[in-house]
Amino acid sequence: MSEIKIDNSEIDKLYNQLQNDAQASEYHLNPDEEFTKDLIHGLLINEKRYGYQSCPCRIASGNKQTDLDIICPCDYRDPDLDDYGACYCALYVSEDILKGKKKLSSIPERRLPPEKRTKIKTSVFKEISLLSLPVWRCKVCGYLCARENPPEVCPICKVKNDRFERFI
Repeated sequence: MSEIKIDNSEIDKLYNQLQNDAQASEYHLNPDEEFTKDLIHGLLINEKRYGYQSCPCRIASGNKQTDLDIICPCDYRDPDLDDYGACYCALYVSEDILKGKKKLSSIPERRLPPEKRTKIKTSVFKEISLLSLPVWRCKVCGYLCARENPPEVCPICKVKNDRFERFI
């Protein structure tokens, strides 16, 4: 297997894009630029290897549908930020960590093993079925919208529409 080459300009370009997207959505990248760029290097390698930017701290299957939950930003980012102040790989951090009010610590893995990952079915009340449009939920940030199809890009966290699920 040949080694995947990533040049610094690619890393800098994605770093700037992620920094801008994070700031626009009131998220924060890890302030340790060298560490953050190492993670971005991993995202770019995974993008070239698999065709999508899976979390560099997790093992991707190479099947996009199977790995949708770990495509950056992953489905676990927001709960990890809420509970630990950083996401699993620490690419994203809370304002408290950014400002030095809280220290980074280890973050337990939330992703269930493959054999335990199943689609959770929810019961729907009769009244809800009267809605004229389906409601779509972004699995990353929880954004909800009522329309025929999910938006191309989540207006909150900027992930693509394949990260939406029909909520109602």
